[in-house]
Amino acid sequence: MSIPITKVVASVSPQGANNIHDRFRIARRRESLTDIRQPRILHPLENEGLRLLVLENISLDAVAAFRAQGYYVDHSTKAMSEDELVEKIGSYQAIGIRSKTKITARVLKAASKLLVIGCFCIGTNQVDLTAAARAGIPVFNSPFSNSRSVAELVMAELIALSRQLFERSYELRTGIWNKQSKGCWEIRGKTLGIVGYGHIGSQLSVLAEAFGLRVLFYDVVNIMPLGSARQVETLASLLAQSDFVTLHVPELPETINMISKEQLCQMKKGAYLINNARGRVVDIPALIEALQSKHLAGAAIDVFPAEPGANGAPFDDQLNSWASILRALPNVILTPHIGGSTEEAQKMIGEEVAQALSRYLGYGSTMGAVNFPEVDLRAIPAEQGGQIRVCHIHKNQPGVLKQVNEALSPYNVEKQYTDSKGEVAYLMADIADVSFKELPQLKERISSTDSNIITRFLA
Repeated sequence: MSIPITKVVASVSPQGANNIHDRFRIARRRESLTDIRQPRILHPLENEGLRLLVLENISLDAVAAFRAQGYYVDHSTKAMSEDELVEKIGSYQAIGIRSKTKITARVLKAASKLLVIGCFCIGTNQVDLTAAARAGIPVFNSPFSNSRSVAELVMAELIALSRQLFERSYELRTGIWNKQSKGCWEIRGKTLGIVGYGHIGSQLSVLAEAFGLRVLFYDVVNIMPLGSARQVETLASLLAQSDFVTLHVPELPETINMISKEQLCQMKKGAYLINNARGRVVDIPALIEALQSKHLAGAAIDVFPAEPGANGAPFDDQLNSWASILRALPNVILTPHIGGSTEEAQKMIGEEVAQALSRYLGYGSTMGAVNFPEVDLRAIPAEQGGQIRVCHIHKNQPGVLKQVNEALSPYNVEKQYTDSKGEVAYLMADIADVSFKELPQLKERISSTDSNIITRFLA
């Protein structure tokens, strides 16, 4: 995999596209239609070698791409505990994680050099986003790249549950021949209820209709359905009508235990529940009760409130007090958080997040950051020397622009853009006609203000 850092074209304003995929696509289209001059590769003024910590078996293509750019990369296939991170993270300017490593406020306090966090997955609930923003650290993720992989897994689970495939397969492996049709169904003509009609839910909707399923969906916002899918007004209405219910929502305070005893009782007798979203979205003890009472005919669970930190670690009652009971239930498919674990998804995730991290480290762009104002400037042409890029992260308070512009007033400001999000604001500016001897004093003047969080100069 190659990350096209030398072919970046960025928009002045982030308002022209719906998501990061659209923005990159527009940038690539502009490159193909016009004669774009090559951008100059920028480096930190201090010329400090950038060190990246990459955990949880992230795509080796991404690791290789970082190293090809001259970054020093420490790569591990395992997650790190909070104590391990507190001990080690102070040496790194960037970190790449998946879902098991937790970046807490305590970890961020110890991350004295950290500039950016990359979540090589959809979710970002494993990072304290507010604390990261306050520390001037943007967080990037890949919200769309594994959508197809998750949707296909759900389709496989629909058929496996309705045909009791896991039970029949296990019986035969133990030497028991048990050919039966009782309780086994075709999925054609059944109703699939999708909770959360985002990129995964909508793609799943199309696949499900191709299998002959009737599709209902519930979402907190009104969304144009694809195909013949129909949006219902309440979660209770969806649960009461669906033969299969599949969850595709983020973990938020309002979604924790959104499927509990009350909601499970609202589901049709003999229905199935699938959760490939987040572990705390479902009240597992209540689900166990619904399965034991035969109110539900089966379930598929890919995510759990607490998950092992590495392959080979036990999934037992010490991790989740109900684990052994859940493992013993019939017609329950348990998978180790593999919804997005395909070669295609991991390659795309590695490419997208690695590119976002490289664009921030090398050019200051925060396009696609989940916790940060989105700011970008077009690249400095390679042949245009003498320009310095100022990347100033500061508290969102009055008077900052006046102070910064006063500091920049002796120089020609080629271009400048600023935006804010909550308590944090971010200003980027390219200045010309400045000598390198003046830069330390200029940087000190900007970074010494009471609003300063992080100031970087790229040259």
